[in-house]
Parts: sequence; C-alpha cells; structure tokens
Amino acid sequence: MNLIDPQGHRVSNATPPSLDTYERAARELLCMVGDPLATIEQAIAINPEMPMAHAFKAWVLLLGTEAPALPAARAALDAAADLPADEREQRHLAAARALCDGRWREAALQLEDLSLRHPRDTLALQVGHQLDFFRGDSRMLRDRIARALPDWDAAVPGWPAVLGMHAFGLEECGQYVDAERQGRRCVELEPHDSWGWHAVAHVHEMRHDPRAGIAWLQTTSDTWADGSFLATHNWWHLALFHLELDDHAEVLRLYDRSIGGTGSGVVLDLIDASAMLWRLNLRGVDVGRRWQALAERWVPHAASGHYAFNDLHAMLAFTGAGMKAAQRQLLDAQQSAMASDGDNASFTRDVGHPAVLAVQAFAEGDHARATRLLRGIRSQAHRFGGSHAQRDLIDLMLVEAALRSGDVALARGLAHERLAQRPRSAWSQRLGQRAQALRPT
Repeated sequence: MNLIDPQGHRVSNATPPSLDTYERAARELLCMVGDPLATIEQAIAINPEMPMAHAFKAWVLLLGTEAPALPAARAALDAAADLPADEREQRHLAAARALCDGRWREAALQLEDLSLRHPRDTLALQVGHQLDFFRGDSRMLRDRIARALPDWDAAVPGWPAVLGMHAFGLEECGQYVDAERQGRRCVELEPHDSWGWHAVAHVHEMRHDPRAGIAWLQTTSDTWADGSFLATHNWWHLALFHLELDDHAEVLRLYDRSIGGTGSGVVLDLIDASAMLWRLNLRGVDVGRRWQALAERWVPHAASGHYAFNDLHAMLAFTGAGMKAAQRQLLDAQQSAMASDGDNASFTRDVGHPAVLAVQAFAEGDHARATRLLRGIRSQAHRFGGSHAQRDLIDLMLVEAALRSGDVALARGLAHERLAQRPRSAWSQRLGQRAQALRPT
C-alpha cells in the first residue's frame, strides 16, 4: 500500500497505523521534543516493510554525531535495502549511507538535490540543515531553506519548523532582523519548536544583548524546555547570557541543574557542558570537581575520531580533569582520522587537531604555543562545524593565551577587536584593561 504523507509525498508500503506513527516521530523530530527514535521504532514494529521508517531511524541515529550509533544506522539502511522505494526514498537511503561512510559533504549535497526536487520533504530539509550546521556552512544553513520557502505556507504541516530553520540560517549569515522575525513567527505558531527558540537566542547572543536573551529564555522555559531534547543547549544559551553579566553564581546553578549536572552522556549535551566550564575557567572561576565528573562521561568517546568538533570539547574536559591517558587516546584517534578517506580527515587536519593541541598547550601553561596554534585556525574554524556562538570559544581562548604569554601587541590588538564587537561588555572591557596594563619585556 502506498499512502500520501501530509506534505504530499507517496510513502511506499505504508499502512495507516504505520504512517500515523511515522508522522508522530517526524513531528517530534521537527520540534526536537519527545523521543523520535523510540517512536520510529514503534512504526517499524507496526510495519517493517516501510523503507522511509528505516531511513528516518538511520537519520536520527546519525544526527547525534556519535560513532557508536553507526552500526545501528547501517543496520537500519540494510533493512530497507531490498524494500520497494521510489526516487525520493532512494535518495534518502543513499544520502544516509554516504554519511554512515563518513562522506558528510556528499550526504549534504544529495539532500540538497532531494530538496530541490521535493521542497516539502521536511526530513530532507531538517537533516540537510543539521548537516550544514555540522559542517559550518552558514550560507547553506540559510539558502537550503530559502529555496524551499515558495513551496510552503501556513496550510502545510511543518511550516513553523521551516520558519525556525530559516531563522537560524539567517542569523548565522548576520541577518539578525529577519532572523528574529522568522524565529518569533515560528514559536508563535508552534510554541514547542525548540529550534525556533534557539534561533532567536542566537540573535541576542550575536547582537551582544544578554538582557534581551534572558528575557527571551528565562521566563518562557516551561514552554521551550518541556520534553525538549534541545533543552540542554537552550539552557546553555541562557547561562551564556548570565555569564556575560558576570553572574557566575547563576551560571553554576544553571550548569548543575540543567547543563552538566544532569549526568547526560549524550555528546551534544557534553559539548555544552565542556564549553561552559572552559569559559568559566578562562575567567578564573573555581568550578570545583565538575571537570572530573564531566570528563568521565567523555571517556567512552576519546578513541572515536568520528567528528573533530566533538574532539575539541572532549579535550577541554580531559585537560580540565588532568586525564593524561584520555588526552593521548584522543590524539591517537585524531591521527587515525587524518589518515582516513572520510571528510572528518580534513575537519581534523584543518581545525580539529590544532585546536586540541592548543587546548593542551594552554592547560599546560604553554600560552605562547597555544597562541600560535589558535591564530592559525581561527579564521577557518567554521570548517569543523558549530555556530558562531560556539566557535567564539576559540577567540576567547586566543585573547587569554596572548595575555598570559605576554604578547603585548597581539593581546592589545585582540582586546581592541573584541571591544569593537562588544563595547558594552564588562568582560571585554576588563580584557582591554589587562592588555593595556601589559608592559613589553
């Protein structure tokens, strides 16, 4: 039986119960709430002959950027390999297979072509959007969605999520007015769309307006955090706003309650925890034994060499906790990654490996070496993924390394640069004061 989904696509071998369950999983993924993996497993149990259910399962597993999920993703694709599938479904399966094999760029390009032919395919749009994010491709974050917009309107199920994705792409391209407008429209139509809340939070971060960011997230947390698996990241954004206001006690409270203290072993959550503790470390804030607890949860991923952006954040934790063996294991895994033929070889070679070496040098007090390494990558750091807000950690570490190494000219230049970007920031002002107080040796 071939039924039609709410966006008008044929779904091969679907039955009414399996398609209904598939659509529930799709809505959960679009809003980033619930457990779309568990829901799609239910759809497969109802009807294992539906190829799109297996493709969906593979995509959900792959979007976590965790190497241990790869065998299960491949098994899902193998389960669909001999099932009747139309051209759209075959493109999903081929793109997911490319990502399983480490061909991130090819997977993103295949989904780009799929969306050009089927602009209302929400799964293709959402997964492609996430792959653009993982590859740091700001332009495609915006334009992949912009190309599809003429085929969408409020009558098509999934419209709020498309607005939310477009909002984030606009923000990453510096179009903050349009980004905020689209993001607000998204959450007005669908208050539980986590990505829409996230997009507007990014706008406030990039405008350097922490009070507006707090107003956006703090009083509305009962809505955006309700059942959301992006909640940790949005709590991280709220903590960033409080950090900018020097409210370290509130940052630590948020960390313990909602970011690192939850005990989550999900890599995307671990990234947020590492990034927040390192920012506190750069400010000289005592975080107690939080590094140790976090690093233990990173240990299972030390040897994966799967995604360079993850490696950076694992190294932050390993150096914070003083775990030398885990640091060596991670560096060995990166050597293997750079010798591989997958796209992560270049992610690691161009940015990831110098970044983790810089973190290690910084932690060991070799601030001059950390400065050299960070200067070499900061202008191309987008090549290993993440957002502008996340990659700001590299700039923060660079200015601090220059200050601590006593490089007067560079430290002053970097401090002036940051003050020009964030003139109202108390932290930026203190960096400028410290740089001015340096004396040539």
